[in-house]
Amino acid sequence: MSVDLELALSLADVADAISVPRFRAADLHVETKPDSTPVTDADRAVERALRERLARERPQDGVLGEEEGDSGGSVRWCIDPIDGTKNFTRGIPVWATLIALERDGEAVCGVVSAPALGRRWWAARGEGAYRDGEPIRVSGVRSLADATVSCSYADDLTALEPHVRHARGFGDFWQHVLVAEGALDLAVDAELTRWDSAAAEAVVVEAGGRFEAWRGRTASSNGLVDEEARARCGR
Repeated sequence: MSVDLELALSLADVADAISVPRFRAADLHVETKPDSTPVTDADRAVERALRERLARERPQDGVLGEEEGDSGGSVRWCIDPIDGTKNFTRGIPVWATLIALERDGEAVCGVVSAPALGRRWWAARGEGAYRDGEPIRVSGVRSLADATVSCSYADDLTALEPHVRHARGFGDFWQHVLVAEGALDLAVDAELTRWDSAAAEAVVVEAGGRFEAWRGRTASSNGLVDEEARARCGR
């Protein structure tokens, strides 16, 4: 295992130790940010702790985080302290900390840690992708008609549902790691920020899939059904 991935996994341990006790806490503090999305004391505490750890161990690296912005640099850590904050605030266990290391715009390792689900996914360039230590791989489904897909937006779901075997909207990190482990064949998401996408990209790509920008969207796939799906969605 690369030293970068070892550090990323260690950072995920730090994050889990902070976020889990705050999940479903009676005194959880929730605010609304200017973009109308929620932020909790757990989001802020996780990002602050990870930044402090990186400042000690990788002072030469930059950090891009959802809550505290971008310190710049060609080598930077991309952090979403809690992806799925709306779920977190309502006691729904589908949320995760996303941690990735990016070099010159490429995600070279990533960790998706979902402690309330008891699962963790990780990958590093050239080392494969894993869920809880077991290797994972995207599916081999070649036809959109045989595909299981997830879409974050109703218009994409409406466009694809008549042409696929099964369509649902799982949302956030969850749909992309399901693509990586072969449970889904395609996931169509919003146009993601880098802190939302880098960790999932690392896992999906190392699992043999594609993670790419569509017009106004971000999609992960097994690399076999995405072109037809993109045409169906008009993207």
